[in-house]
Amino acid sequence: MTESSSTNKLQRDALGVAAVTFFVVSAAAPLTAVAGGYPIAMLLGNGTGVPLAVLLVMAILLIFSVGYTAMARHISNAGSFYAFTTRGLGGVMGGGAAYIAVLAYNAMQIGLYGLFGAVTAGVLGDGGVFGEHGVNMPWWVWALAAWLLVGIFGYLKIDLSAKVLAVLVAAEYIIVVILDFAILGNGGPEGITTTSFTPTAFMAGEPIIGMLLCFAAFMGFEATTIYAEEARDPERTVPRATYLSVLVIGIFYAFSTWCMVIGAGESKLMETLGGLPDPTLFIFTLSEQYAGGLVTQIISVLLISSVFAALLAFHNAAARYFYVLGREGLLPAGLGRTHDEHKSPHIGSVLQTVLGVVVLAIFIITAQDPVLGLFAWLTNLATLSVITLMAIVSFAVMAFFSRNATLSPGAFKGVIAPLVAGILLAIIGFLVVTHFDVLTGASPALAIGLPILVPIAGVLGAVVASRLKQSSAARFAKLGAGQ
Repeated sequence: MTESSSTNKLQRDALGVAAVTFFVVSAAAPLTAVAGGYPIAMLLGNGTGVPLAVLLVMAILLIFSVGYTAMARHISNAGSFYAFTTRGLGGVMGGGAAYIAVLAYNAMQIGLYGLFGAVTAGVLGDGGVFGEHGVNMPWWVWALAAWLLVGIFGYLKIDLSAKVLAVLVAAEYIIVVILDFAILGNGGPEGITTTSFTPTAFMAGEPIIGMLLCFAAFMGFEATTIYAEEARDPERTVPRATYLSVLVIGIFYAFSTWCMVIGAGESKLMETLGGLPDPTLFIFTLSEQYAGGLVTQIISVLLISSVFAALLAFHNAAARYFYVLGREGLLPAGLGRTHDEHKSPHIGSVLQTVLGVVVLAIFIITAQDPVLGLFAWLTNLATLSVITLMAIVSFAVMAFFSRNATLSPGAFKGVIAPLVAGILLAIIGFLVVTHFDVLTGASPALAIGLPILVPIAGVLGAVVASRLKQSSAARFAKLGAGQ
């Protein structure tokens, strides 16, 4: 039976600037980063200098976005990293980028199940929001419940996911801002100062670790281009959503971490964090002190929804990569189909759901820690993968505009900004590899073995693309084309 071409297209004109931004911001999991990522960045990194580290990371990502969005105006493809690399550096390199992207988004999404299960078990169990009347279940039960819901949402229309994320993300921001202003209103034990934004504070402790952990908290911002085929007026929507996402995420993180420093007191921050049984309890300590028990309970519940929102966002990203690679011949063709009614990449969504439960089962059977194992290992692998892709894409942007001079947006957007971004991101990627053991707490063998998966995925993708070139030169020539 022959399907119409419309059967295999994503839902058109479904997402505006706000909807795309919500997908990206929810992938960054703002409450999760503030509650979990940044206290660890302070403890292991540069303490009171983390707010400035956030702004520096934001600046690097804005530089990257200059060339990234310039190219996005000419290539609208749900496999953005793959498409940009292909159009700039050729189909073989594009195949490598495609498989690294598949590794990245699946690793991030599946790793988050560990965090979701642990957080939910803690919040809803005895001693959580329900006190002695909590529901005590193993972490993996909650993880599997989230797995089922994410699979259902991913199968349905994209605008349904956007509406769910809009509610969840808005609630996250509101509750954290309430806590921020409660701290500022009190002034903290040592008063309001701006020392956190000085070079001296930034260079304290381990600034490299602090920067790398801050960088991880931004992951997902680059996914604006993944929704280009479903966006309204993508030539304008995608660039606006990209810049808006980076600025919203960066300013929010810098402001909130600054308030956290004030809440503890600059001289007592490291002592406070070190005295906690778990640094992720820091935000709850501040909430109890400055905002009261009700706000603390709301934060606890929203932390669950924060991780769920990130799960859903990365699931959608992974499903779209499967769809694109199936459509373009780099994975089985069946993946390149969309649902007749929902116009969702439903087969890619099902595949991602199956991968999720398989990896979950492995970690459950081997009794690995959901946070220190599943979450830490896979999400840092994903972060390394995305940093690698961004560095490659930066150079691809330069190559694309050098070969298409009539499309060039000018020297700054087409050469200078991408070159600077590419060099900076390559350095950051190298630092992630050399500090992978510190970032993940993994054994020496895993600290070497996990990062090696990135080049392995790249080589595998390049081989698949090379074979496609030999079997169908015409199809190979169309890889990464705008849709």
